Amino acid sequence: MAVTIDQGPMDGPDQITPEHSPKRSIGERFQAFGRAFTTKEGLIGSYDYGFLFKPNLPFMKKSTRRAPFFGLQDRMPVVLALLLGFQHALAMLAGVITPPIIIGASANFATSQTQYLVSTSLIVCGILSAVQITRFHIYKTPYYVGTGLISVVGTSFAIIPIATKGLSQMYANGMCPTSANGTKLPCPEGYGAILGTASLCALLEIGLSFMKPTLLKKLFPPIVTGPTVTLIGIHLIESGFAGWAGGSGNCMGRPETGNYQLCPSNSAPHALPWGSAEFIGLGFLVFLTIILLERFGAPIMKSLSVVGGLLVGCIVAAACGYFDRSSINQAPVASFIWVHTFPLTVYGPLILPLLAVYLILMMEAIGDITATCDVSRLQVDGKLFDSRIQGGVLADGLNGMLAGLCTITPMSTFAQNNGVIALTRCANRKAGYAACFFLIVMGVFSKFAAALTAIPASVLGGMTTFLFASVAVSGIRIISTVPFTRRTRFVLTASMSVGLGAILVPDWFDYVFTYTGDNKAKAGFFDAIALVMETGFAVTAFLAVILNLILPDEEAGEETESLAGDIADRERE
Repeated sequence: MAVTIDQGPMDGPDQITPEHSPKRSIGERFQAFGRAFTTKEGLIGSYDYGFLFKPNLPFMKKSTRRAPFFGLQDRMPVVLALLLGFQHALAMLAGVITPPIIIGASANFATSQTQYLVSTSLIVCGILSAVQITRFHIYKTPYYVGTGLISVVGTSFAIIPIATKGLSQMYANGMCPTSANGTKLPCPEGYGAILGTASLCALLEIGLSFMKPTLLKKLFPPIVTGPTVTLIGIHLIESGFAGWAGGSGNCMGRPETGNYQLCPSNSAPHALPWGSAEFIGLGFLVFLTIILLERFGAPIMKSLSVVGGLLVGCIVAAACGYFDRSSINQAPVASFIWVHTFPLTVYGPLILPLLAVYLILMMEAIGDITATCDVSRLQVDGKLFDSRIQGGVLADGLNGMLAGLCTITPMSTFAQNNGVIALTRCANRKAGYAACFFLIVMGVFSKFAAALTAIPASVLGGMTTFLFASVAVSGIRIISTVPFTRRTRFVLTASMSVGLGAILVPDWFDYVFTYTGDNKAKAGFFDAIALVMETGFAVTAFLAVILNLILPDEEAGEETESLAGDIADRERE
């Protein structure tokens, strides 16, 4: 039965497993399943569906009635579970498809390979989200895999700068092929090296999951994770903005000869020079639609504003002739994991940056799981909460390893679905399982992935710029939880100065090492240092960790720098 009033945390204080309910026989389970699908109460229930679809327009009277809250194990109608599950899946969609599209472009993959990556990303996200939601107990141990909450996972944005820089380095050192005229060719070996190295580095997060959450938070506090996440978002905005103006490929430099004088290529439908007003207008339309849906949209549309903006942009782009249907027509009807495979290897220069990525993913997981417990009205402290954190971080690490073996870059726990839970007042796992089902279906039908990869770069750029900015804002929010003392200001300043510099001048470390010999181990070592120093968030993360550990804490009498003094002066006036 749904909760209709605010009751506070609903976890039992001494409960170590997610829930204890009387075990039912197989016959009772079948009877409950039958009632759910054959009765009006089981199918539709008494939920106010109009609440989800009523827009927030100025002339419409706002309802003061709140929708009921569906807790973790409450009974809920099948139709509502499917509807809210579909909403969760759509809320994840933009974040799930963006990394494979960007990384596939950096590896210069053919359209069919990029379509496969998008399909597989959706399938793997659906499967691995089910692992987080289900929560498995490790036999004869106090440990778990998964949170038992609607903790969905998606392809991590943090891997994008590492993958794109790593692939650029592989093209430069000859690991990835180029043609006689210098054109970069598809590099499945480079992508396989990213997958293999990421799977290996996932062992770090798996190992750290068995430490106490309090110790992890002490080693990697907000003063470390905040600036790192902020710089990830700032770095990614560059690629989003380049796409907004027409694309980040060879046409970006506006060459005067060759096949890339226009974007995305001279032969593409409605091709235009990079930075044309038409491209800027398409991206702005997407951006403006996101804002309008947030202001006037119904509750179900507020959490889907990014997808809504993408849909409006696609409709206008299709009407104006920007879409190329050939790739959609040529795509197979269905796809699945391992239709395309990549040779898994370990690329040494990627190890240090990827270790930094997994530290960030771990701390993001802890924060997201805490937020999910909060909006789900569950405990945010105590043994059960620590158990959820441990299970969630372990599942996050295992998901990163399994994703690599399934030909997809590392996964991370998605935060935007917490907004869906808060808006719809539904924390029920049935909605989470429905989201997993829809993600897998979207991925299996590869025509859907083909349509997504055919979206013009300017439309995608308008959406990804907003998404990547939200990553930077998440980092700023984490930083805002840190009291601004002299020590914290110094750690932030010192760590972010080099990180921001590396983002603004990405080739600043290119000419430090001049070794040109045949010793591949030595050259690889130099490449690793250069890759870390030119990856803004990685160098910021390492500097913040070191400074936070070596700088002494503030003296007890030192006051926190804040606006308190200004407020006091204003009150005296």
